[in-house]
Amino acid sequence: MKIILAAPRGFCAGVHMAIDSLRLTLQKFGPPVYVYHEIVHNKYVVDFFRDKGAVFVESIEEVPEGSVLLFSAHGVSPETRQAAKARNLNALDATCPLVTKVHLEAIKYAKAGYTIFLIGHEGHDEVIGTMGEAPEAILLIEDEDDVDAIEVADDTKLAFLTQTTLSVDDATRIIQKLRQRFPNIQSPPKGDICYATQNRQEAVSKLSSHADVIVVLGSQNSSNSQRLRQLGGANDKPAFLVDGPSDLDKDFFKDAQTVLITAGASAPESVVQATIDWLVERFDATVEVHEVREENVEFPLPKPLRAFADEVRKATSP
Repeated sequence: MKIILAAPRGFCAGVHMAIDSLRLTLQKFGPPVYVYHEIVHNKYVVDFFRDKGAVFVESIEEVPEGSVLLFSAHGVSPETRQAAKARNLNALDATCPLVTKVHLEAIKYAKAGYTIFLIGHEGHDEVIGTMGEAPEAILLIEDEDDVDAIEVADDTKLAFLTQTTLSVDDATRIIQKLRQRFPNIQSPPKGDICYATQNRQEAVSKLSSHADVIVVLGSQNSSNSQRLRQLGGANDKPAFLVDGPSDLDKDFFKDAQTVLITAGASAPESVVQATIDWLVERFDATVEVHEVREENVEFPLPKPLRAFADEVRKATSP
């Protein structure tokens, strides 16, 4: 068996920043540190930090007054921030800057009197946070049928935004339909789907034709990982989304000569390597890395953690 290992894969800059933020917050303040929603949508990451003393909550009311709270990478609404303030929480913000960009766009369009169509998945943490910036102005669009059902009183001031982790192809189809129906609809000068989502999808699109089976490392509640699985299986090839090697079965690879492995933006590289080891042990697999696009993006830590991070670096440097 040959393994095609896609690059780029795994952690994006926003996930690196969020994970570093939680690690440093635990070091600085000690457990428990409360986290609003999962820090990122990955079982291994969440379980790791839960063992270290992180407490993941779905409601601000679950956090004892005066505690340390970290907002996850997916962003939160102003209402959530206000609730944290009302409970006198020491709130730190690990929102991905690319999600913050969408929030700011929503605020700008809403203040200008626009009706905003947010293309995304209902119930996703990122979508909930973005819609919370201007709930009276935002309508959620999940698919092309939703575009047909739109009714607006004024079609002269319309704009659209997107969730950052969507399928590029699906979002493009919805956007094309919006533009057909509303030719004057506005959008940000730069699209909202994040660079890492696009790069990982591009890699799967280019490499999946060379594989018999596609394995995507990521959790079921990870939107960008689900998109990779859908993309990998688009040509009637078996495509599996798994948390790690414990979810694999030898029957997945019956008669497979070539396996493509990639990982969603919140999946650790350690899980990728464990999956490779599983295949090497059972199928005597060899590995070829195929780099489709280089990534070198970094995001800064939240301001309250930067000085502490410098102290940690100095203390641990030779």
